[in-house]
Amino acid sequence: MRTVGIIGMGHVGATVAYTLFTHGMVDDLILIDKNEDKVNAEYNDLHDTLARNDSYVNVRKQDWDGLEDADIIITAFGDIAASVKTGDRFGEFELNAKNARQVGADIKESGFHGVLINISNPCDAITQILQETSGLKKNRVFGTGTFLDTARVQRIIGEKLGQDPRNVEGFVLGEHGSSQFTAWSTIRVNNKIAFQLFGDEEQEKISEQSNKNAFVVANGKGYTSYAIATCAVRLVQAVFSDARLYCPVSVYNPEYKTYIGYPAIIGRDGIEEVIELKLTSEEKEKLEAAADKIKEHLDQLKKK
Repeated sequence: MRTVGIIGMGHVGATVAYTLFTHGMVDDLILIDKNEDKVNAEYNDLHDTLARNDSYVNVRKQDWDGLEDADIIITAFGDIAASVKTGDRFGEFELNAKNARQVGADIKESGFHGVLINISNPCDAITQILQETSGLKKNRVFGTGTFLDTARVQRIIGEKLGQDPRNVEGFVLGEHGSSQFTAWSTIRVNNKIAFQLFGDEEQEKISEQSNKNAFVVANGKGYTSYAIATCAVRLVQAVFSDARLYCPVSVYNPEYKTYIGYPAIIGRDGIEEVIELKLTSEEKEKLEAAADKIKEHLDQLKKK
């Protein structure tokens, strides 16, 4: 039985639930939210599709006890309006840090021992709080991190070159936020290195555009949902199928002593391996700066 719990039924959590439900990726789906009316609405809306859905999915709501036997928990709580207003995902930090402490404690109390995938922002810092408060091993807790940011860069480069974005390899690294950066030394298109395809100025524009795209979407519709939900669902698939998917996620990196966007192998036990990259000196400096930013916010939280 494939069981997934989703904590936070906002736009992203609901989209993840709908995708898992309609694609038959789960057998049991547990929906949890502090807003009783919202979770009840999503629960009933999904149930109303059962007579037309391709597969049967058992949906439960507010079943914290049921998380004990769940395979995966997805955390998607938050208030994206705070991030949109400030143009910085740390706009949600104070609220979501409080949420994460409570959610992590509740997850621990439930007896959950599966894999936790965090979406809530700021993704890296919140993932670390969830790991610490849930008591789960670091390899069993990771976030979507720069998986989506990397997809945005793939899309932009693909459009510029008339290529399927899946033909673009490489990573956006660091914080899922303002200090993220495109590691151009890792970018390849049909085995051609990016330095052969784009000059320094164009590389900088592509990097800036990928960071801005999230707020283009959020400013237009008030939130983002499809792209990030698709990333989360892909990670769920990787865990269920033990795919050993190679991708950048928010993973605990012992070198930087924090969760940060970096490539890893995703499988049945969560993070199977963190893959070390040979970065340029400039890229290493950017990664360290991103790690310092994340740690500074976490340190400030501990002082309160």
